[in-house]
Amino acid sequence: MLTVPVELDHAPYQILIARGLLKDITPLIKVLSQPRVAIVTNVTVAALYLDEFRRVLEQAGVNTLPIVLPDGEQYKNWETLNLILDALLEHRCERKTTLIALGGGVVGDMTGFAAAIYQRGMPFIQVPTTLLAQVDSSVGGKTAINHPLGKNMIGAFYQPRLVLADLDTLLTLPEREYAAGLAEVIKYGLIDDLLFLRWLEANIGALMQRDLDVVAYAVKRSCRNKARIVAADEREEGVRALLNLGHTFGHAIEAGLGYGKWLHGEAIAAGMVLAAEASRHLGWLDSGDVERLKALLANARLPVDAPTLGYERWMALMAQDKKVLDGKIRFVLMRSLGKAELGYLAEPQLRPILP
Repeated sequence: MLTVPVELDHAPYQILIARGLLKDITPLIKVLSQPRVAIVTNVTVAALYLDEFRRVLEQAGVNTLPIVLPDGEQYKNWETLNLILDALLEHRCERKTTLIALGGGVVGDMTGFAAAIYQRGMPFIQVPTTLLAQVDSSVGGKTAINHPLGKNMIGAFYQPRLVLADLDTLLTLPEREYAAGLAEVIKYGLIDDLLFLRWLEANIGALMQRDLDVVAYAVKRSCRNKARIVAADEREEGVRALLNLGHTFGHAIEAGLGYGKWLHGEAIAAGMVLAAEASRHLGWLDSGDVERLKALLANARLPVDAPTLGYERWMALMAQDKKVLDGKIRFVLMRSLGKAELGYLAEPQLRPILP
């Protein structure tokens, strides 16, 4: 068992990383406020894990309510969120009933948001089943749904009581979903951990083969990096914004193409390349740095070329970004590989890089 603490003064919790955590539920039982849970998942994950997970919980004396949602980023909206709230109300769930998010980033984000607003707040636990969710979206308390005009624009900061990352679930991920998670792993090396970036370059082959010992190290180091930043800036008023490297561009790709056309991690990969190109135009990176990033992403089977949206469309989409301040778009850029910072880009820096 690998443990990463998230040291928030008002709501500290732990990230537990190991194989078999869907069956070894002792840590989960310890944080329940009452022996009743609602398990939110989607149709894909439910077919793989829901029955067994419920059986283990029921054997431990926990009453379970399954809530199965459609699968896909395109369903991360009010209508699907209401499916969760409807089930909670119909089954008279109480404020002390715990919501469990069993799935990837979409399930985790919507479950956390439902927990934040149902009866003004109920406990929830993250059980992420994708690599992207294990290293990023399940940690830090960002919860949200999408709006047609912007990704994750409606939500709340609301922390889980526990994160259980069962590495065995990564073995059933489709190759494309698994690769998409590596984009967020690579992000941590780029923003503040050059040693980790070098480690990723040396171990990308083993990661792609899903050597779980190697994957466990990548998950732990990613979570440790995020937990440190979240503890310093829970509500993204400063340093936490650096975790959005590639996201201003990436969210524009997702919204511009239609949610679900590109996976989130795929859009972030292309977005990080655009951030690197912009940093090169500022004289912060050189062409060798950009090619080094592209090579790592390509080895992770991630896209390095952004889709063609047109300059005006890019700008309109990015104007909806949550990092916009006083009407100006702030970008996460790279002063060097392993050192990110917030900055602004003028048209001469943006126009040449936006397809």
